[in-house]
Amino acid sequence: MDRQPDIEHGVRELRPGRETQISPHTSRLDQWLATLTKHTGSDLLLIPGAPACIRLEGELRAIDSETLDGPEIEAAVVPALTPHGLEQYREMQIADCSYRVAGVGRFRINLHRERSLAAAAIRALPARIPSLSELRLPTAVEALSGLPRGLVLVGGPAGSGKSTTLAALIDLINQREARHIITIEDPVEYEHIHGHSLVEQVEVGVDAPDFPTALRAALRQAPDIIVVGEMRDPETMRIAVAAAETGHLVLSTLHTTDVANTVSRISDSFALERQNTIRQELAMALAAVLTQILLPTRNGGRIPAAELLMVGYGARQHIRRNSLQHLQQEITITRNKGSFSLEECLGRLVKQGHIEREDALVYANHPDDLNSLLKS
Repeated sequence: MDRQPDIEHGVRELRPGRETQISPHTSRLDQWLATLTKHTGSDLLLIPGAPACIRLEGELRAIDSETLDGPEIEAAVVPALTPHGLEQYREMQIADCSYRVAGVGRFRINLHRERSLAAAAIRALPARIPSLSELRLPTAVEALSGLPRGLVLVGGPAGSGKSTTLAALIDLINQREARHIITIEDPVEYEHIHGHSLVEQVEVGVDAPDFPTALRAALRQAPDIIVVGEMRDPETMRIAVAAAETGHLVLSTLHTTDVANTVSRISDSFALERQNTIRQELAMALAAVLTQILLPTRNGGRIPAAELLMVGYGARQHIRRNSLQHLQQEITITRNKGSFSLEECLGRLVKQGHIEREDALVYANHPDDLNSLLKS
């Protein structure tokens, strides 16, 4: 086998094999995406001044030797935008939309500007929804699919698998229960097929103008479960909390790092005079908070580490009083209800040989607690 040459910045180059060559009439973007899919990469990155790169197991690999400029990137990606995405790009210089290539797959496009030039990050969307066990999440996470009502928040940094976790939970419900499920996403990432449940999937920018409008409309459609792809603004948060209070199961994601930060992100998004009120409502509505990160494994892959708080009486009191620093101890108190800390999860992964002790300590919120667990 030929050695893969190294190129600038340590990014290694991958050449598409003969079997990935596609019709010359296919766009340049489609060729790149075919290569991404062939190598089972997660993302295609098109950045001015660099060659087209894909991400494999968290590392970047070049798929071309020629550097790109902004006009080239724009010319390749703009034709793939939906009408709403094109309008977004023209008005705000940033666009998010989904894109399908026949025989290749579905993708999420983010076209944006950097240093006044076009750039793009395009994520491959899996054709099949993975199960929670395939995601290698702790088994306690499955309990979230059995909650009858309330707000479930999934936090984590970008690229940590939050949307995939939500999709796996919804797929589990769809396999087991007869529920009416409505997902609201921008764009739709995982496509659900009706099973025991009926699943409607609303794409912002295609089926509704924005999250608040879509969420208000969903409440008039007799749903049992609502999935809000991301909590982006106070109005979406307000409606979601109210829906969870009135008997719906509402699941959503936030870009946060731990349980306390996930809860505070909601209340802190509101004007100061509204924060106390929203905390009272959130204390009643919140059912669980899951946060997750992805860590490098010893064999070169990635594995999630998570933290889960099943919200009980004590956590509700802390949320009402805005004493969120005490939520960590509630994880210990409610362990019998399924809660577990990030450090417990990291300790398990180290002892099972999945990750290195040094990596676990870097990612731990409380390294001293992790050290104690690893000594026991």
